[in-house]
Amino acid sequence: MALDPATIPVFLAFFAVFVFLGFYGARWRKGDLSQLHEWALAGRRLGTWLVFFLVGADIYTAYTFVAVPSSVFARGSLFFYAVPYVAITFGVALAFAPRLWTVAREKGYITGSDFVRARFDSRTLSTVVAVTGIVALLPYIALQIVGMQAVLATLLISANLASQSGEEFALFIAFVILAAFTYTSGLRGATLTAVFKDVLVWLTVIVVIGAILYQIGGDFSAAFAKAKPNYVTVPGNLVPAYMTLMLGSAFALYLYPHAINGVLSAESAHKLRVSTSLLPLYGVGLAFLALMGVLVSSVPSAMTFLGQFPAGSQGIYVVPSLIITVLPGWLAGLCLLGIFVGGLVPAAIMAIAQANLLARNIVKEYRPRTSDMAEARISKWASVAFKFVALGFVFAVPSTYAIQLQLLGGVLILQLLPALFLGLYTRWFKSGALIIGLVVGILAGIYMALLANNFGPLTTSLYSSPFGSLYIAVIALGINLTITVVLSAVMPGKRGLMIPWNRT
Repeated sequence: MALDPATIPVFLAFFAVFVFLGFYGARWRKGDLSQLHEWALAGRRLGTWLVFFLVGADIYTAYTFVAVPSSVFARGSLFFYAVPYVAITFGVALAFAPRLWTVAREKGYITGSDFVRARFDSRTLSTVVAVTGIVALLPYIALQIVGMQAVLATLLISANLASQSGEEFALFIAFVILAAFTYTSGLRGATLTAVFKDVLVWLTVIVVIGAILYQIGGDFSAAFAKAKPNYVTVPGNLVPAYMTLMLGSAFALYLYPHAINGVLSAESAHKLRVSTSLLPLYGVGLAFLALMGVLVSSVPSAMTFLGQFPAGSQGIYVVPSLIITVLPGWLAGLCLLGIFVGGLVPAAIMAIAQANLLARNIVKEYRPRTSDMAEARISKWASVAFKFVALGFVFAVPSTYAIQLQLLGGVLILQLLPALFLGLYTRWFKSGALIIGLVVGILAGIYMALLANNFGPLTTSLYSSPFGSLYIAVIALGINLTITVVLSAVMPGKRGLMIPWNRT
């Protein structure tokens, strides 16, 4: 099909608005951006709705909007686990986030590793936690790029301009702009663009679902009547996989450094609680996006468009294909931009979080004379570097393989639960036990992932057990917790330190 002439101009015009907001962030709610807490946490002054949009942009990314429907399209109902896990994860967040925010505000912590350092009085443990967070986020930034590539490929193919070099050049320019305004504006720029991005994303979900309903006659029953059984219900042998994917993902989400970064930017614990209680609204959008993996089969024009891509990568283009085929050109341009900036905004926040860990918990930890200004400068340049490390990684690795790297993300980050999440509630653990448990959990998880995939390309995050297929991250966490508890009981040494704080 020919691309509507209005699509690309609308896309570019609103992208210009996005860029303006990113750079304007440096002037918005002015603060001393040479101080790390001002640059990286927006001065800890974000109210209820700004935190709502920021954390929403943090969590609901271009990868989510592309990969969830892609997985449903390719594999069926197993990947609907993403919908109920959203409901659970914010319950976890309400137990975790306000408590961390309170102690971080009183003690001046900027990262989760700051808290771990103070609680367990261990530079080694804090460093291991920081390195784990940095490494776990690299594939997530790369996966945002995969979603953005899907949008660019859709536009270029529709305009008969398909060219890998053209796609890569456009992506590179977008990342140069992103790096520039992130360096300049920090989290303030990310917050303003997050509001813009979330408005576009909600617009996309509403108009695309409405257009699909119109095309298929007003209800979903016809689409599901034609679907295979595994698209309608979870097969019995995959129920353990479904449950562990749901629970593991729910407990992992708020352990990621970028999620913690969003939490610590809130103005008060009360406003953080309110914004967190509103975030399940995004789960409604996620449910509709997941449905698109099934509904696309009932839209012939979208299926024809998907036929232009290799069978193994068609799923990535499910949502872009629906946008380009069921919406008028100007609206398609707006919605495609929503997915595109839905990758850029989280990439900025993730890079800021990585940079904080590097500057604060590695460089300054081992070079304590580093000044506050130098710390902020290191963090700014590191945020630029991390974006381009991920960008270069995507260029070097096929997109299908890059997507599968998500399998390791949860395996790595979930191992921080004992030190970071449980550490907020108990100081019973000993730092040596936590280090050994964390490292063994990570190594066991990586080994199981390789074994499950026969030491080839990563195609599954599930490991066969006597209880059925289970999410590898959950098994690794079980190993981690067992080692941590046993060694904390028998090892000599001090337990965690008291960190008194106002619990109001």
